[in-house]
Order: sequence, then structure tokens, then C-alpha cells
Amino acid sequence: MSKRKAKGASKPIGECISQLQKCLRERLCHNRIPSQLEASEAQHKHLLGLLQRTANNGESNSVLIIGPRGSGKTALLKCVLRDLLQEKEVQKNLLQVHLNGLLQTDDRIALKEITRQLNLENVVGDKVFGSFAENLVFLLEALKKGDRSTTRPVLFVLDEFDLFAHHKNQTLLYNLLDVSQSAQAPVAVVGLTCRLDVLELLEKRVKSRFSHRQIHLLSTLSFTQYLEQVASQLSLPDDFPDREFALDWNSSMRRFCEDKSVEGILQRHFNSSKDFCSLHMLLMLCLSRISTVNPTIKPADILEASRLCFSDAKSNMLHGLSILELCLVIAMKHLNDVYEGEPFNFQMVHNEFKKFLQRKSSSVYNFEQPVVMKAFEHLQQLELIRPVDGSSAKTQREYQLMNLALDSSQIIEALHKYPQCPTDIKQWGMSAFG
Repeated sequence: MSKRKAKGASKPIGECISQLQKCLRERLCHNRIPSQLEASEAQHKHLLGLLQRTANNGESNSVLIIGPRGSGKTALLKCVLRDLLQEKEVQKNLLQVHLNGLLQTDDRIALKEITRQLNLENVVGDKVFGSFAENLVFLLEALKKGDRSTTRPVLFVLDEFDLFAHHKNQTLLYNLLDVSQSAQAPVAVVGLTCRLDVLELLEKRVKSRFSHRQIHLLSTLSFTQYLEQVASQLSLPDDFPDREFALDWNSSMRRFCEDKSVEGILQRHFNSSKDFCSLHMLLMLCLSRISTVNPTIKPADILEASRLCFSDAKSNMLHGLSILELCLVIAMKHLNDVYEGEPFNFQMVHNEFKKFLQRKSSSVYNFEQPVVMKAFEHLQQLELIRPVDGSSAKTQREYQLMNLALDSSQIIEALHKYPQCPTDIKQWGMSAFG
């Protein structure tokens, strides 16, 4: 879009830019549900049928939606729920509970969240229950309708389903699936997971109560379709307030998507992840660079946005370390190279650091051991080093085994970009890689 054309728009350019950003931000941030999912029509029909039988007929069901990240598991479920809730009776009666394995990390937290989402905090009050099962049964009993003995149907959605298998005795999964199988209440349990081997994670008693229904989704998106999505996400709708501005913008976005350098950047993102959430993040970063001075998205904008998306958080963290902490990281990498990735402890790292000081014959970096230990512990807090699994907590701090959570390329990059890195430390760091 040329500045001349922008100025020729019927509204001031600043107002048009503001409306543009509002329109596209709403689209990119709210992840609106598509009108239909053509690639997963059969899966949509299957899942909708299952949930309709629960909502309308009181039939309990359980099902797993399995597929890699970005394959459309959440989009499929959202589309099905939108279609399901178009029925007034279902909208009035169906209760939904959404849990996520990343958030509800144990059964106590999960039960509290179930109680909150079902609005039963006042009903539970200060009651004390002997077991998780008693608590869950009480919650479902409390959902019985006043005029009938039937319980309102409840849909339990378990995102990151595989993480619930790590809960103690898999109590939550066992009780939910047990209720769905025993017809105590109309309950549908829908699990979403990326793991194809998820059933192998389940205990025998849990597996026996699961229906073994599975809906598999695979990403069939081609790069051409991905480019079409980019163009679609960046285009302005027909009802945009300034029609002339919208036509100019859409024309400039078509040229933008046809640019070979832009295609190269998008190809890299497509190869990395077909997840639309990551694409939306990239486009949002581009959108944030638009202003009255820069009224359109240029190839340089998406290049910078891509750099930010692919920036390595751990490498960036290294730039903020103290000189002492950076020296310890170099010593650890040197030990990793010498001992071929074997774990190390503080004493080994400290000895390696002292060898460097002896070669330098300088007291500039000559710190007392407690100070060095404090720096070592800070690296552990930053999760740049991690204790070896199963290492004894009773072991003295100096001898507790650790692994380095960085590779050589990250450390080399940090040495090159570290602000005013002393030459001798940089040389020592580079020599550690042969």
C-alpha cells in the first residue's frame, strides 16, 4: 500500500490503522471457530453423535481424540460443541467441565476445579469426604434436577489427557471412567492427547473402564494451504468501515504473500510447526510493527518477527549471567566434552575453574568457594543445570550429580553476544570445544 493511496483514503490514515489493528487482533487472538472442518468431517460426525447421545438420551460415553500438535483436536471439539449447543434443550441442561493436565497437576486441584466449574462450592461447604470417589458421587448427586430424579448430563474434557495418567493411582481417571461405565449419571469423558501410546500409560483397572473409542487426527495441511491461511488471516473483511483502504490493504497483502523471501520464512515456520497458534503469534508480531509511518507489513517485518519467534530462551538467559556464572558454564561444558556427557558435581566444576585461574595467573576472578557455590546454585535455579534423576537428596551439595541443560552451539552464541565478554574467557570458552 503506497503512502499516496493511504492518504487518499476516505478516512484519516491513523483511524484506518487503528481499525485495521483492532479487526486483525480480534481474529488472531480469539481463535474463532471455523464454519466447518472439511479435513475431519467423519471425525466431526462421530464425536457429535457420541455427545448428542449423552446430552439427549443420558447415555454415558468416553472417547480419546489423538493427534500431533496443530492437527486440529481442539478446533474439532469446539466445532462439535458449537453444533451441539444449537439445540435449546442441550444448551439448557448440558454441563461442561474443562480440565488441563498442565494446570490440574493432582487430584485435589482437579476436584476443586470440578466443584468450581459446576458452581457447587456452597453445596460442598465444609463437608469432609473419605475418598475422591465419595466426593465425586456427591457432586453428581447434587446436580439432580428438582422435578425429576435424573442427573443433568456432564461433559468432562481432559486436555493433555496423558498427564492425568501421572496422578497418584490414576484416581481421577478411574472414577470418571467408572461413573461413565456404571450409569450412575450421564457423563461423557473426552480426552485430548498427542501421545499415540496413551493407552499403555493407563493402569489395568482404568483401561478396563475406558470404551477404547479413539478419534485420530493427522495434519494433512499442505504449504499452499498454509499460505492461503496466511493471506486469509491478514485480509480485511468486506464490511471494513473504509472500503478503499481495505482494497488497498488486501492487494498489498497478496503481493506480500507472493514475495519469495516471505515464502522462505513461512516455509521454515511450516516445517517447524503446522500449529495455527504459532502462526498467529508470528502474524501478531508483524501486526505490532504497523503504524502511520509504516502502514503495511513488509518482508523485513516478518523477518524480524520470525527471529523473535525462533529466539532461544536459554541462549538469551546466558547473556544475563555474571562473569563467574559464565565461567562455571564453560567449565561444565569442558567437563562434558572430556567425559562424554557424564554427570558432574560442584567440586569437579570448581576444580576445572581453578585450573583456568592457574593458567591465567591473575586474581581478578579468584572468588571464595562459598561465592562460587552461590553462583552454581543460581544456575540450578535458572534450570541451566539439573540434578540427575534419582540422585540422593542426602548427598552433600558439593557432590550432588548434575547434568548441563545446554549444548555447545548455545554457549558459543552466548560468548559471541555476551556484552563486553573478556577476551581471555572467550578464548577459554572457544578452546573448550576443540
